Amino acid sequence: MEFFDFGTIFFLVAAAVIFYQLRSVLGRRTGNERPPQDPYTRPESDKQAAPENVVSLPRRRMGDAAPAPDYAAIDAVAPEGTPVNNGLRAIRQADPSFDPAQFVDGAKMAYEMIVMAYADGDRQTLKNLLSREVHDGFVQAIADREARGEKVQSSFVGIDKAEIVGAEQKGSEAHVTLRIVSELISATRNASGEVIDGDPEAVVEVKDVWTFARDTRSRDPNWKLVATEAEE
Repeated sequence: MEFFDFGTIFFLVAAAVIFYQLRSVLGRRTGNERPPQDPYTRPESDKQAAPENVVSLPRRRMGDAAPAPDYAAIDAVAPEGTPVNNGLRAIRQADPSFDPAQFVDGAKMAYEMIVMAYADGDRQTLKNLLSREVHDGFVQAIADREARGEKVQSSFVGIDKAEIVGAEQKGSEAHVTLRIVSELISATRNASGEVIDGDPEAVVEVKDVWTFARDTRSRDPNWKLVATEAEE
């Protein structure tokens, strides 16, 4: 669903500004509106501030020595010897600054940003957070919704759980998959204002499996969403 940075993870630069903006917006993705499955930008210089709708990862400065791989943080989130642990270790070898716990924290922030931007039809924010393929699917779903005259009202309640369930280093690309359980209040209204899906007062649980990726050779410190899947 072009890619973030593994230093610790992408989302410490513009979170406060973005969340303030996004929480003021109504809108939400519903099951019927979910874009097709499977189908962030870097400043020009390290001194230039990142765009407000990009969540940048802390990363090593040029010239800093790369720390030796330390797998304690990985073993704390996935048992040693498991496929997830092995995948995370491979990613740590490609980028010694990668920390899985900080990655999860950043991914949770990105999740809310993406969900709310999709619900609100905020194409610009989505463009900076999604891979080209996923972006095209989301934008098409938004266009279809708008063509039908439908609008969504949504409030993001919070994330109950987020855990890494998959990790793999594919050549130079790192892929990390998370299972995210969140709560939303959402309703879709037709052109007449009638509720045709959801409930404007009910909190519903949403389960998603999202995959983020980044080219570890790139100086771009951002990850992007490359695949989405709804968990039944």
